[in-house]
Amino acid sequence: MAHDAQHCSFVLVADFDIDKGAQLTYQFPQPLGTDEGLLANLMLPDGAERQPTDWTVFFLNQTPFNTIKPILALDNESREAVEDGASMLYGINLVRTKLDKTARRGAIVKAMAIVTRYPFVQIFKPVLLLALDDYFMNPSQDCLARLFDAVNEMNLSAMPILTRYEKLIMRNTERQDILIGRTDDYNYPDPGTATQHAVNLPATTAMRPGHRPSNSTDSRVSFEDGVQMRAKRDRDNNTRNGAESYKSASKMQSPTSPSEASFSLDGSAVWVGDESGLDQMGFVATASTASASSSSVSSLAGRGRRSTDASSSSSHGAYARAGEAAPSLAGQNAASAGLKDSHFFHTSINYNEHLLPVKVPLSTFSEEVGEGSLTMLCTTFSPANTTISGPLHPHLHTNGALTPPVILLFNALVTGKRVIFLGHHKLAENVSNHVLAACALGSGCGVVLRGFIKRAFPYATLTNREEWESIPGYVAGVTNPIFETGGSWDLLCDIGTYRMVVSKDIHLNHPASWSSSNPLIIRTGTLKAEGSVGSEEDAVRVQKEGGPTQKTEFAGRPDSADNMFIEDVIAAIQSHYSEAHVRAKFTEYVSRFVRVAARYEEDLLGSTSIAWPTVMYTERPGEKPRLGSGAYFADDAACARDLAVNASRIEAWRRTDCYKLFQADWKQSLATNPIRGFDLSHQLARLRFAKNMLNGEAELIFRTMVENLQTYDQVTELLAWLPPHLHGLQPLSFGLFHQHEAVRDLTVDLFNELRTYPIGVQFLQGLNHFQRYAYVRQAHAKEQRAKDSNSLGIPPHSAAFMSRTPSNRSESSLGGG
Repeated sequence: MAHDAQHCSFVLVADFDIDKGAQLTYQFPQPLGTDEGLLANLMLPDGAERQPTDWTVFFLNQTPFNTIKPILALDNESREAVEDGASMLYGINLVRTKLDKTARRGAIVKAMAIVTRYPFVQIFKPVLLLALDDYFMNPSQDCLARLFDAVNEMNLSAMPILTRYEKLIMRNTERQDILIGRTDDYNYPDPGTATQHAVNLPATTAMRPGHRPSNSTDSRVSFEDGVQMRAKRDRDNNTRNGAESYKSASKMQSPTSPSEASFSLDGSAVWVGDESGLDQMGFVATASTASASSSSVSSLAGRGRRSTDASSSSSHGAYARAGEAAPSLAGQNAASAGLKDSHFFHTSINYNEHLLPVKVPLSTFSEEVGEGSLTMLCTTFSPANTTISGPLHPHLHTNGALTPPVILLFNALVTGKRVIFLGHHKLAENVSNHVLAACALGSGCGVVLRGFIKRAFPYATLTNREEWESIPGYVAGVTNPIFETGGSWDLLCDIGTYRMVVSKDIHLNHPASWSSSNPLIIRTGTLKAEGSVGSEEDAVRVQKEGGPTQKTEFAGRPDSADNMFIEDVIAAIQSHYSEAHVRAKFTEYVSRFVRVAARYEEDLLGSTSIAWPTVMYTERPGEKPRLGSGAYFADDAACARDLAVNASRIEAWRRTDCYKLFQADWKQSLATNPIRGFDLSHQLARLRFAKNMLNGEAELIFRTMVENLQTYDQVTELLAWLPPHLHGLQPLSFGLFHQHEAVRDLTVDLFNELRTYPIGVQFLQGLNHFQRYAYVRQAHAKEQRAKDSNSLGIPPHSAAFMSRTPSNRSESSLGGG
């Protein structure tokens, strides 16, 4: 099935008839078998005749009322896919109004939609513009056939399948050469094990002049199912003695430490990097030149020479072999013009002799659909613009009346409230994009949580109002103000007047888990509940047992963590930070929420099923030391404060399907993550924030990382936890200056392992000159000790005391180099 998978499952056309209303004119290549009136009204939004152009997004196979039943796609495999709920289809729709004096109402309104299994539907916008113009001139089914064939002939066969952690690395940096060797342009086949959260890119058939009849049986194939099928096909196609995968090939053939030529310590020279193997990986001289504008890597050192003076400014020079001069500036500029951004797979669609370039995003997750922008969402509902009205509710108002609007929306999403985005006299495209942005907000941009797209309706109509309003926790976009008076919502977000309205019946529809009569509980220890499910009764029981309490949170604090977070996001937007940067912030915010929720469960129930248990580092005589795990808090007071603020929304989240999905995802990740057996995020949090750390803990952290950093997958998982906006490798670089020599040596070993991969080299270049010099100096000293011990026959443990350099003193101060 994956061999014949199509990029376009269906093409639809709708017209507006003054007598009959919205009509679905054509369905190609076959009828969908669902409500045609519903599809027509989704494609022709209210007020379309007043807008020259508008766009909408809709979903199929999402709920029972919009599940398709095409006549020629009723095989058993398709039936099972629909029953499992894994066959969601995404529609991108263009509607246009053209003035025509001969028409009864003086205008002709037509709409055309592409239905696909790819969430990145925005890539089809250019071809839809041409196809609808073509249909206006020649309104026949031939136009649909040409569009259907053109899209399905788009060549995505060479598009790489990225693992989850490769996606995280890519989306968190703006370097245009990030993971550039992962494309087939550099002759490295896709890894066969990359199935989790990967992108399916089926092989396409040869170009054909006309439409080839198709039963569209694969229209049921979902985005995620296709991922697994293609990965399986790639594994099956590899011969027993086939070429190495990119994962193994990307490990550069270099010594265990940087080569001696890399350590030119004359004068104030600072090593930049031995990239002698990068040219073999396809890193051409212009790879880094094209990323010179990247703000997230603006501190990277130049790479056009072996070393650079410590006082020189950071730059993005070219990769060069030893002894080669750096290419001229003119040569760099000329070549960089042809370098393509590695965040996208670059292909094209040939429609009606028009070759349209297409950039397919490589780091998209299934909860990210279309062009929903968190920057737009935060700007629309910024604290300065937005008016919030309605009763206060502990699930929503985690900081009382001072809760920021975007946080109020996030709380409504994760606690399963019914949310409506209203845009009276606004484009349906605007409303749809706000709904899609809200799904990205609630899910942590698809990285952390899921289940929001399944209950989202980017554009909803009165036609089937009762059906979509029956979906628990729906998120809908509407343009008709009648929905505001209907009252079947919990939170209304008006994008036209910048209002957020909490329903007056919110307390009747959603009784609070923590009411104002039951103040929140601060607990610094672990409370083990007698029952199996934490609830309101648990809190009351603890109160009766004498647990300390605090005043209700409804008073609100202007310096709360949520308020400070939103201020930081707004400041980043005003400073023109990219959408990727804003998304990275919200991903971290949602990840933190989940970790706090896990700690809340432990305090209430004694255990958690969504994260590592909370354990402190232990070091006892006669026993092996054990690393800590769980959410990191600066102190007990900070832990108690976070639990108190988040308790209400955590309790509500634990009752949603989103929570159950995350439970399953967490269990799956424990079994499939490349790095297993310890809580990596906790160790990095300790390195980032801990004010005091025992030497034994620091040594065990670095030793455990070194022992679990043997494969490409493990390297990418580690680097995914060290994004540029959190200062990259800086937490690990602290080990280079540790007072304990074993920690410094382990840090050098860790960086040496990273340096054997091109992606690791790029992260190492993100360190500043001082950190790089410390690494170079200590790696060189360690390499020299090893050489001296081998040449003199000195046992390794004796050689460890020779040629040592104290961590706070330079080589030059000891008479070296």
